[in-house]
Amino acid sequence: MAGSLEILYEDNHLIAINKAGGELVQADQAGSLALEDSVKAFIKVRDRKPSDAFLGVVHRLDRPVSGVVIFAKTSKALSRLNAMFRAGQIHKTYHAIVKNRPPQDSDLLTHYLTRNEQQNKSYAHIAPVPNGKESRLRYRVAAASRSFFLVEVALLTGRHHQIRCQLSKIGCPIKGDLKYGYDRSNPNGGISLHARSLRFIHPVSKAEVYIVAPYPCGDVWESCMATSP
Repeated sequence: MAGSLEILYEDNHLIAINKAGGELVQADQAGSLALEDSVKAFIKVRDRKPSDAFLGVVHRLDRPVSGVVIFAKTSKALSRLNAMFRAGQIHKTYHAIVKNRPPQDSDLLTHYLTRNEQQNKSYAHIAPVPNGKESRLRYRVAAASRSFFLVEVALLTGRHHQIRCQLSKIGCPIKGDLKYGYDRSNPNGGISLHARSLRFIHPVSKAEVYIVAPYPCGDVWESCMATSP
């Protein structure tokens, strides 16, 4: 932990942070302070850099989502990681808490997602539709408590609000996610969707990197993990 930053991994080329729910990864048009700004400021002070530190945003998480976010500290790493994300060479695993048990204990979901820009919301369709983007994920029920189920998701495509939208489509809106049909918000304003891990080959050293983000405190994650599904 460095100040308010929870650093999960760092070397000369990369830094991975455990993002809090409600935190922006990259500044928006309103100019709100973002995680990117905090990491740059931290590196500049820690490393006593006379000018701003280089930091490249490689991927993003929705604002209410928590979990691992990786940034590039060099231009070489940035360009290579961007190519790896486009090629699907970064393996992303998410954990979500839902109240309803999914129809199957594990399944491959394929939908066609359309996006409403004004609503900032996506809609899932079973069959192809105009402007619909094929969206795929695998899930399994990993654990359960008396009231909730913990679903592990392997994201196979990267669409706007994909996990939130697809789980809602099968009757399993994520805890706290009012936009996609959950009945009440979480106390912290976030949703119970957590980017749990990233696995990839390092863009420079070529070693395998596996990064796991601890769960947020004060939620129902631990109670879900305490019992089997």
